[in-house]
Amino acid sequence: MKLLKQLDWRLIITLFMIFAFGIVILSSATHVNQTGNYLRLIKQSIAFALGIGMIILMLAFDYNFIGQYYKELYIASVVLLAIVLTPLGAVRGGARSTLDLGPLDLQTAELVKLTFILSYAKIVELKKGRMDKLKDIVRLLMYAAPIIGLLIAQPDLGTAIVFCCIIAAIIFTAGIDYKMLRKAIIVGVIALPIVYLCIDDYQQARITGFLHPEDTSIQGNYQVMQSNIAIGSGGLLGKGLFKGTQNQEDFLPIQDSDFIFAVVGEELGVVGMVALIGLFAYFLYRMLKIASESKDEYGTLVVVGVTGMFGYQIIQNIGMTVSLIPVTGVTLPFISYGGSSVLTSMANLGLVLNVCMRRKKINF
Repeated sequence: MKLLKQLDWRLIITLFMIFAFGIVILSSATHVNQTGNYLRLIKQSIAFALGIGMIILMLAFDYNFIGQYYKELYIASVVLLAIVLTPLGAVRGGARSTLDLGPLDLQTAELVKLTFILSYAKIVELKKGRMDKLKDIVRLLMYAAPIIGLLIAQPDLGTAIVFCCIIAAIIFTAGIDYKMLRKAIIVGVIALPIVYLCIDDYQQARITGFLHPEDTSIQGNYQVMQSNIAIGSGGLLGKGLFKGTQNQEDFLPIQDSDFIFAVVGEELGVVGMVALIGLFAYFLYRMLKIASESKDEYGTLVVVGVTGMFGYQIIQNIGMTVSLIPVTGVTLPFISYGGSSVLTSMANLGLVLNVCMRRKKINF
């Protein structure tokens, strides 16, 4: 009971508010008013309920105890990403990134987000104080290279970028030398053309489309154009729930997942978008506050890794919807439809609450 009193209940309440917002929007995006089919809403709610059970399970074990097995967690991360590249993997959306388990598709990268954060945060913590030389940073990046390489091999560039943000957040928080940081940024900018040449044609097309938004023949531009029309037509207060023409008449593509934020803009307007962004901003703020109050370095790095993951996914999804960022298949946490995404997001949030609950040393 002493531990439970340490939980950040404001963060938990914010989570429930975001999910409730998501269920309302998802009901419109899945056209339950027209079809009367609540199956996807039920699946989403079941995934959330299972996610609560996942959080409870995560709270049962001290995160430092789990962190002792960082080597095993790292190996598990590599194996889970490699196994989908074998005949056991199934192609979904142009990427071989899932395991076909009959009625369930398991996207292993979602599970690896959890195992990788736990393992990489410990690896970086053990290097604390030895991050002022280039070779030290290269060693840390070498640990991450197999993970990023396997994701690009699927190919799943969107998820690879999510992992890059996790890595950057953890290394930055651990205290990288600022001169080294500047050099890393310069090298990264110089390497962008090389990265562009190495990615698949359809990924290059998305970047080209971002630079030439007027050309609807380029893959991805039609979706963004419809998204902009939906958001622009919503105005200040929106057209009303279940009354968005772009959404209800299926002009808006993938409206229950990648472009669900456009449904918010069309039907709830600027007020709805600002309300959702405000909830997400407070959600991220509470996690950063927990990171700052952690009793140890490892806890801080774990929470920052999770915050970096959520932060990028939120910015990327909203940014591509309003044509500020090239299109990638990144969902909006707790809003977009997807059971595996909800479950793994809840598990990662369980890590944050685990650190929060144990931020004070309590004698029993």
